[in-house]
Amino acid sequence: MYDARLLQTDGYIMRLLQFMTARRTWQTSHLLALVVLFITLLGNVAFFRHAGAVYFPQNVPFILALGLVLLALNYFVLGLFCYRVTLKPIAAVILLLSAVVAYHMDTFDVVIDKVMLQNVVQTQTAEALDLFTPKFLLYLLVLGVLPTWWLLRQKIERTSLKRGFWLKFKWMGLALLLVALCGGVFNKSVASFAREQKAVRFYTNPLTYLYSAGQFVGNHFSSQTRNFQAIALDAKISESDNDKELMIMVVGETVRADHWSLNGYGKNTNPLMSQEANFVSLSNFNSCGTSTAVSVPCMFTNLGRVNYSDKKFNNTENALDVLKRSGVQILWRDNNSSSKGVADRVAYEDYRSNKRNPMCEGECRDEGMLVGLQEYINQNADKDILIVLHTMGNHGPAYFKRYPKQFEKFTPACQDNQLENCSAESISNAYDNAILYTDYVLSQIIQLLKANEAKYETSMIYMSDHGESLGEKGVYLHGMPYMIAPDAQKYPAAGIWVGRDFNGVAVDKLKQVASQPLSHDHLFHTLLGAFEVQTQAYRPELDIYHLAGSDKP
Repeated sequence: MYDARLLQTDGYIMRLLQFMTARRTWQTSHLLALVVLFITLLGNVAFFRHAGAVYFPQNVPFILALGLVLLALNYFVLGLFCYRVTLKPIAAVILLLSAVVAYHMDTFDVVIDKVMLQNVVQTQTAEALDLFTPKFLLYLLVLGVLPTWWLLRQKIERTSLKRGFWLKFKWMGLALLLVALCGGVFNKSVASFAREQKAVRFYTNPLTYLYSAGQFVGNHFSSQTRNFQAIALDAKISESDNDKELMIMVVGETVRADHWSLNGYGKNTNPLMSQEANFVSLSNFNSCGTSTAVSVPCMFTNLGRVNYSDKKFNNTENALDVLKRSGVQILWRDNNSSSKGVADRVAYEDYRSNKRNPMCEGECRDEGMLVGLQEYINQNADKDILIVLHTMGNHGPAYFKRYPKQFEKFTPACQDNQLENCSAESISNAYDNAILYTDYVLSQIIQLLKANEAKYETSMIYMSDHGESLGEKGVYLHGMPYMIAPDAQKYPAAGIWVGRDFNGVAVDKLKQVASQPLSHDHLFHTLLGAFEVQTQAYRPELDIYHLAGSDKP
């Protein structure tokens, strides 16, 4: 019996090899159908997993119907662009892209929407390399490279133009008919799915990323044609402001609030900040987005999360523009993946290499951005100064790279960028070690500010751009669509330190404000209030310093 089964298995393998190596002549519609069937079955594991979590085992027929609908829609959409001449190049690209998308959805449970595509475009090489794992290469080989190689070897039947169009639209019509039949048979389930299971639809491959790519490209070109708008043209520093302000704004990366010991977390991840009497954690803080590409530009605008869009941001001034026009000296130092357009019109310094950052050991450290800051402050002693430090923080999945070895306090710490290979404990430990390092960097910043208190009113604001999923319910990293994102991604860490007599802010009052609902929407007005900028665009109810008792407008 064993030998018979072995011979049978060998027979299957031989037939598969023969199919893979043979060159056949196919009708365009048939070859496209085979490609679509391959992607639908093997590239949509995440989609069927999420659908199964909702409908299995009580409604298995509907899961099968969803699979048929996905197959039909994939065929219809690709059929619009795939003809005899275009089939191979388009299908080859789709196969390769779908393999990459399948890997990220299956491994990290992330969704490839417009925002995620924006992140991809803006990701630096070092960050991208962290995502290259043996599993990723296997996905790319099996789901992308091999089927593409097979596809390119096949021949496509030559037909008359009339017959080609007839076959094309016949198959596309059948696809739509299949969608209609499934919708008619399962009309109640379809209505419920459309209304209540929007999150599941985000996992369709390749439909979601193709739609998102269209949105991304459309937004990009439309933003190029709009007129750039200045804001707060009436802005000026109060004439009663006789003191100079020195503020350091720290833009954090991927730090979630519930992993700060200052917010009640069990591990002591803030040993130094907890010793700073004038540092207050904003424990109920909400982000503008779940990715750097959205949150960083959004937090510096006066648009607010609800009204924010890439198009509006790209064509409108932000807080830095208003402050610069008011006379504030501004410097942006970046150890992350750029300012996302925020600092396009102010002084910008890249600290992602040892050309400028003296603390690069494979990974360029955030504390390297502090080198030379005192000299910069001395050179601008007659001005109000805002320094923005965009940190690398806790950027995943390689959390173990985000901190020097001496900060590896919590062990065992995951040493793999393929997070599914690590235990939940070790992932959390590596992540928390990176927070521990950030705590140290913030302490160094505060020491720098304290050294300048004789000449300046000093303050530091720390705001992470978003949080992070660490494997809860199978979700890793960040960037989920806001409507379905877990709280771990939407509630980032944030905090404020104030020096002596900074704008009359009372630390006790600041502690009371800290537990109130605050968000990235407050930053624009908080920065204007900190530098005593008077303008009709300023809203004191969104100025955290004002809420904490600032005696200045």
